[in-house]
Amino acid sequence: MRLRTTAKPLMKLAIFILFIGLNADVFGQSDSYKDEIEQLSKKELIKSAFQYIEQIDSKTTEDLIMLTEIPAPPFKEERRAEKYKEMLREAGADSVWIDEVGNVLGLRKGSEGEKTVALNGHLDTVFPEETDVTVKMRGDTLYAPGIGDDSRGLMVALTVLRAMEHENIQTRDDVIFVGTVGEEGLGDLRGVKHLFSESGPGIDSWIAVDGGSIGRIVNQALGSHRYRVTFEGPGGHSWGSFGLANPAHALGRAMHYFSLEADKFTSDGPRTSYNVGRINGGTSVNSIPFETWMEVDMRSVSNESLEQIDEIFQEAMLKALDKENEMRRRGPELTVDIEMIGDRPSGEIESSNPLVQRAMATAQYFGSDPSLTRSSTDSNIPISLDIPAVTIGRGGAGGNGHSLNEWWLNKDGHLAIQRALLLVVSEAVLSQ
Repeated sequence: MRLRTTAKPLMKLAIFILFIGLNADVFGQSDSYKDEIEQLSKKELIKSAFQYIEQIDSKTTEDLIMLTEIPAPPFKEERRAEKYKEMLREAGADSVWIDEVGNVLGLRKGSEGEKTVALNGHLDTVFPEETDVTVKMRGDTLYAPGIGDDSRGLMVALTVLRAMEHENIQTRDDVIFVGTVGEEGLGDLRGVKHLFSESGPGIDSWIAVDGGSIGRIVNQALGSHRYRVTFEGPGGHSWGSFGLANPAHALGRAMHYFSLEADKFTSDGPRTSYNVGRINGGTSVNSIPFETWMEVDMRSVSNESLEQIDEIFQEAMLKALDKENEMRRRGPELTVDIEMIGDRPSGEIESSNPLVQRAMATAQYFGSDPSLTRSSTDSNIPISLDIPAVTIGRGGAGGNGHSLNEWWLNKDGHLAIQRALLLVVSEAVLSQ
């Protein structure tokens, strides 16, 4: 009996320790930022803005549907960009423009304007141009490719601007509302890379809206390297030209050599992954291919580990090329082209950073337990440059992202917009 009575408190203690371990960053939350957000939320201007966001909720949903039904396939975001530019202008931004790479920017000037806070959603989807993006409603649920990721993110940003304008909320710092291109896949963050280049507008704090729940806060960037590897040779008949170096055989060797060494490397140390996602090539079963290719994805929480697995990958590709060329009995050697098609850096903004603290405090204000996490989003670039950046959730309920039956339900969706407004105004500093 004594064992049974002591086991319960011990189990509770173990569970509590595990909870602390999983939520260590939450327990590092500063009371001063909680108090700041609490006081800001009591301002009449902010309360009125919250009410306005709820009042125009049906308009926000109508515009979400309209924006979703404008196709924005990879590298072809122009139509949606033009519409979003028009919407930012109508919402009251002081100046609106589309930059050299296709990002849409709407600037709302602050009373001092010494710093700039950005609120961002991305314009592009993962779907090809011919995809049917018509929004269908079943009950209260909206179904369409891209309805959540990230059309809803764009609408969160736009509605924050509408509310700030309607209530004449003045901030000390400039606020810039951004629709970025190239967030998905082979877009390789080209929009946000441009924003933080020497040609960019000079952004001091970055808030992206991408992902679901209010409580999830991305302050850690998951880095990745992506390659397309192409082996090429003369090609020929499988019988008549037998003995030529075979690009398909070289590709198989390359995958084999790479996976053997990459498996050893990823067995310990900082979490790192590798994947061959696509392979293609050849013309028929009885032809030696003149070309074969594959696309490879490597990710790591550590930039150093990412560079190391990249070296393993490069060595495996060259080893495969050499071995296949050694085996050829006639004809020219194979060649290999190793093209980098994606480069996203890792990094982390400390949980003690004011922006991260405010993101946690605003999530908690709206009843969500804040959780700091790692992902690959537009925030990767500012995070890697040690510029304060977080990615916050779009709210509501949703699922099946990156699929044709993606869905989003407006279940208290206004809360995510109110949270985004509170975070932006706290970061940009209310000047009234």
